[in-house]
Amino acid sequence: MSTPADRLQAVRDRIAAAARAAGRDPAEVGLLAVSKTWPAAAVRELAALGQTDFGENRAQELTGKAAELADLPLRWHFVGQLQRNKAAAVARLGAVVHSVDRASLARALARVGVETGRPVEVFVQVDLGGPEGELAVRGGADPADVPALADAVAAEEGVVLRGLMAVAPRGAAPGPAFERLAALAERVRADHPEARDLSAGMSADLEEAVAAGSTLLRVGTALFGTRPLPSPQDESHQSHGSQQPG
Repeated sequence: MSTPADRLQAVRDRIAAAARAAGRDPAEVGLLAVSKTWPAAAVRELAALGQTDFGENRAQELTGKAAELADLPLRWHFVGQLQRNKAAAVARLGAVVHSVDRASLARALARVGVETGRPVEVFVQVDLGGPEGELAVRGGADPADVPALADAVAAEEGVVLRGLMAVAPRGAAPGPAFERLAALAERVRADHPEARDLSAGMSADLEEAVAAGSTLLRVGTALFGTRPLPSPQDESHQSHGSQQPG
């Protein structure tokens, strides 16, 4: 059985190798450990090894773990589909939200950012479709709508647009999908230079994501192992969780 330290080092080694292969500095690529369904103790183990960014895909699980681990200097990310009625709770934790797919959600997050004086960092989630290009498979905004949505998000006073996020389609090679995402990200950056980040890549496809310019990988299974409980949402948003498992 591999240890948490072994798994973390293996993922870091994969990231470094992928970055070098793409002619990139490994330091440009961040690692988000998707801890959904795992207990706080598992998060604490990785935190002790120097991992600081963790992602959850359900608001209740996020708030519970954040409270249990309040003694640690962790940075939380929300990577699942977020309902507007849960947006305030997530935003008040200071979590980075990776799954903004509509202007109304951005407005809900922005209200909290204004109230607290701490703007909420967000990513616009892009729907990369499925094997035949159908949308609504993984969640997110239609690519054609993303530039306008990015404009709307960036105009909100209480949020900060960090960039785009997406999950590769199931049943198709991830490389072409990530290349489409990278091209869309460049278009968004032309209007919003601050949107420098790209949240893409999970356990099974992180190499392809790094090659396409990802700056933040959402890794679950490769760090934590096979999930102990079924998760209702598809690791999509979730996270890096995983392509499937993350």
